[in-house]
Amino acid sequence: MPGKPGGYPAGYRPFKTLREFLGNFSILSVNLLKVMSVKLPGFLLLFFLTLFSQYDAVCQNKITRIFNGKSFAGWEGDTVKTWRIKDGAIVGGSLVHEVPQNDFLCTVKPYANFILKLKFKLLGTEGFINSGVQFRSIRHTHPPNEMIGYQADLGDGYWASIYDESRRNKTLTPVDTLLINKILKRNQWNDYEIHCNGKNIKLYLNGTKTADYTEPDDSVFQSGVLGLQIHGGGKAEVHFKDIFIEEL
Repeated sequence: MPGKPGGYPAGYRPFKTLREFLGNFSILSVNLLKVMSVKLPGFLLLFFLTLFSQYDAVCQNKITRIFNGKSFAGWEGDTVKTWRIKDGAIVGGSLVHEVPQNDFLCTVKPYANFILKLKFKLLGTEGFINSGVQFRSIRHTHPPNEMIGYQADLGDGYWASIYDESRRNKTLTPVDTLLINKILKRNQWNDYEIHCNGKNIKLYLNGTKTADYTEPDDSVFQSGVLGLQIHGGGKAEVHFKDIFIEEL
């Protein structure tokens, strides 16, 4: 994993200023918190506690950058016709030609309990404009371009909801259209988070929770690979970047 000394992942900008301030001295953060607990109002103390917790997670190598912005190392899929890298982002699909079928770029490594953070931008000119992020999923064999598992969906009618891809084939959480219209940045970069812990799954779009689901079926597998989707049936293009995961 490319990174800076001390296990700091390259490109994880939210932690940059704090790291420069604290350096490599973890004990300093403890002493500062003792002082702050006396000198600072409660809301400022909470703010600094949040920053320190992020700093500690990075220094303990809990957060991993799983796309380096330059190559498909750690990923597998159709990198000849469907997926490419442009300006440090993974790009799938086309705005000129209709995407012929669903396609997924997948991680080689499986994950079970984690917090996944990434940025996406979905563009489209005509047809079905849709994408998503598979998790706790496996590759389908018939047809091989499909996947089985949970999907953090993207696209009109599905934004930031959980869809059960090629299994129950239905949306597992409702879509709050009014909320989505307030928080979604159409045709721009958006922040997306997937939190998986045991049977509970939560999705966040631009910092706002949009889905909270607990799996009732014990037979549904709770581990698997991640997959980036471009949906077939439209002139659509999806971009993903700044992909980080923290395993729990």
